[in-house]
Amino acid sequence: MDQAWWERSTAAALAGGRYRLVLSAGIAGGFAPAAPLGSLVVADAVLAADLGAETPDGFADVAELGFGTVRHPVPPGLVAALAGATGGAVGEVLTVSTVTGSAERAALLRGRHPRALAEAMEGFGVAEAAARCGLAAGELRAVSNAVGPRDRASWRIGDALAALERAFAALPPVSVLLKEV
Repeated sequence: MDQAWWERSTAAALAGGRYRLVLSAGIAGGFAPAAPLGSLVVADAVLAADLGAETPDGFADVAELGFGTVRHPVPPGLVAALAGATGGAVGEVLTVSTVTGSAERAALLRGRHPRALAEAMEGFGVAEAAARCGLAAGELRAVSNAVGPRDRASWRIGDALAALERAFAALPPVSVLLKEV
C-alpha cells in the first residue's frame, strides 16, 4: 500500500467522526545506533522520504518540484507528552514507499535525513489526511528491525509490539494530550 492509500483511508475514517487528534502508531525499522531493536520512537516531524523524482542533479522531493509538502511537524507539546509518557527517543520518522533493504539505501536516507530515527510506510499519508482535516497528528513507532540489509532472522516484531502495548498503557488520557496540541 502506498502513501496515497493511507491518506485516503485515514481521510475516510476522519470524515465519519468527530476527532481532534490523530496518532499513527505501529512498528518500524530503526536507524542504528540511535533506535535499537525494541526501542520506541516519537516523531517530531513526519517526512515523505522518497516521494519525488530522480533528476540529473540527484533526488528532488515533491516540495522542491513545487507539488506539495514532504514534512509535517508534530506539535512540540504533543511530542513532549508522548516522549515523557513512553520514554521514546525523539526525532524524525521517515515514510518510505519501499522498505530499505541495503546498507547503501540506509546510508542514502541518513545522508538526506540526518535526524531520522526510523522508517515506516504509513505515517506521512496519515499526517497528510489529518492536516487536510485541520487536525494535529503525531507518530509513535516501536522498532522491530534495523534499517538496512534485510535480515529477517534478526527481526523482533513480537518485542516491538509488546513495547508498543506498554507505550499505549503509559499514555495519558486523550484529554491531556489534546491540551498539548
